[in-house]
Amino acid sequence: MSDSVKLKVRVNPRSSVNRVTGWQGGTLSVKLTAPPVEGAANKACIEFLAKVLGVKKSQLVLLSGTTSREKIFQVDGLSHEELRRRINSAC
Repeated sequence: MSDSVKLKVRVNPRSSVNRVTGWQGGTLSVKLTAPPVEGAANKACIEFLAKVLGVKKSQLVLLSGTTSREKIFQVDGLSHEELRRRINSAC
């Protein structure tokens, strides 16, 4: 499968639990327990999104936003429709 899709994510670090809080426009809002220091939130975000989407961590690439709450990921192996379906079932 050669599909890939870009996913905009807004990360809220230092939450009590890891969870998807829903869509705000075209951006997915995610709460993570990890602090935003030394890449911990980025690593936690990749691990959490891989789990939610049912893909390998290697299928997620952080394209931009390494030091920002607003991030853009490339997700390989999923169509846009399949990505939306998997996220909506996790909400």
